[in-house]
Order: sequence, then structure tokens, then C-alpha cells
Amino acid sequence: MDRVTLRLGAPPEVANAGVGVHGVGRRRDIFRLRGLWQLHLYSYSARLTVGGRTHEIRPGRVSLIPPGELVQYFYEGRSEHLYAHLRLPEQGEPVTVPLMQDAGADTPFLRDLLRQAITAAPATPAMAAAAAWTVLWRVARLAESEGPHAAVRLAIAHIESHLAQPLTVPEVAGAAGISHNHLTRLFRAETGDTVVAYIRRRRLEQARHLLRETTLPIPAVAAAVGLADLQAFNKACRRELGAAPRAIRQSG
Repeated sequence: MDRVTLRLGAPPEVANAGVGVHGVGRRRDIFRLRGLWQLHLYSYSARLTVGGRTHEIRPGRVSLIPPGELVQYFYEGRSEHLYAHLRLPEQGEPVTVPLMQDAGADTPFLRDLLRQAITAAPATPAMAAAAAWTVLWRVARLAESEGPHAAVRLAIAHIESHLAQPLTVPEVAGAAGISHNHLTRLFRAETGDTVVAYIRRRRLEQARHLLRETTLPIPAVAAAVGLADLQAFNKACRRELGAAPRAIRQSG
């Protein structure tokens, strides 16, 4: 087994979380969790066999093992890892990820979140679930750290965090670490939009929300979405949202 599929449309239930200590009395463990997913963050070297496939364990690697799978660990000595045993929801789109991944630069972040889940689980299960849910989403994103989709993800992250500022395609491409032309091709293939169309749509979606749900003055809303020129903001609202800003506010 190389890859697993899970759903992350709702927080998991943390059945148990803690620090696992193995490889002291014996160098091999064999076990199965019938109804629980296993999430492990490792700090040692060993081997893991699941579904007939052997995976190398190294410090900073993270594994996700589905319920019911027979698992064998082969340790080299005393071995400690952080773990959470989880019941995952059935809501949400399926997400497929490698069973074993290198967390890389995310390792300290995942370690801190898992320790929060471990600490919170006995008395505050909702907090433990929130921490574990964040870990799962971050693990699901690890597989996107390479390849064309990674550049598009970086571009979108830059756009979303800079909507209030002037944005150009070369600037967004620079944030994604690729050329203007390359981003244009990848972005269209991944999203179906041009970069400019995506920026325009997200600005107007944000503007509609602020107009309907807040009492911010219209000039402040325009500035918050990077369209400080009121005439340009009015035209954009009429063109993209079908009404002037004041009418959008009143319709909310």
C-alpha cells in the first residue's frame, strides 16, 4: 500500500493521542486498529510494513494508516513518535495522499500541533480535534509541495494575502518562483481562469461579502479589495456583480 484516501470535510474524533515508545523490549511490533486511522510523526529510523509494502521511517516523516490494516514495525532501538488514533468523517471530497511522506520544513509545525492534541485530548476533545484536523489538512497538502500544482498553489496564496494591494501577473509569478508565461499556462490548466480573471473574481467576491455583511463605508470596502478608485470600483461591481455597491449593500 503506497497511498491512502480520506475525507476531511469535518473534524476527526481523537480516540487517543500520545507519545509512543517502542523498540525497548523487542524490535518488532505487529498490530491492527480495527476502526481507527493511525497518524504518526516520527523521530527515529526504522521500517514499516503495511499492505505488503515496506516503507522507510526517518526522522520528520509522517504516516497515515487506514483502519483494519495489519501493521508491522521493525525498530533499530528505542523509538519514540507522536501519534493520534482517529475516527475520520465521511463528509467532504476524497483526498488521496501517500501513506508515508517527508514533512520537511513542516515538521516543527506538525509536532507542535500534535503535542497540542495530546495535551488537550483528555479534557478538551474539541480542541484536540481542531489540532488534529489542521495536521491532517497540512499532511494532505504535503503531496502538493512539488510539481506544477505547487506553483499555482503558491500563486493563489500570494493573491489571497495581497488582495488589498496592486497585483500584477509578473509579481504573482515571482512569488510562485516561475516565469510570467509559465504561470499563465499552468494557471489556466489548473483553474480554468487566467490570473487576471481570478484576481478580479476574488476581489469582487470579497467586496460583495463586505458590502452585505459589514457596515464598512463603501470607500473602505473598495480599498480593502484593492480597487481604491471609486469610479473603477463602481464599474467593476456593475460589470461583475450586476449592481452598484449601494444596491448590493441594500440587497443584503
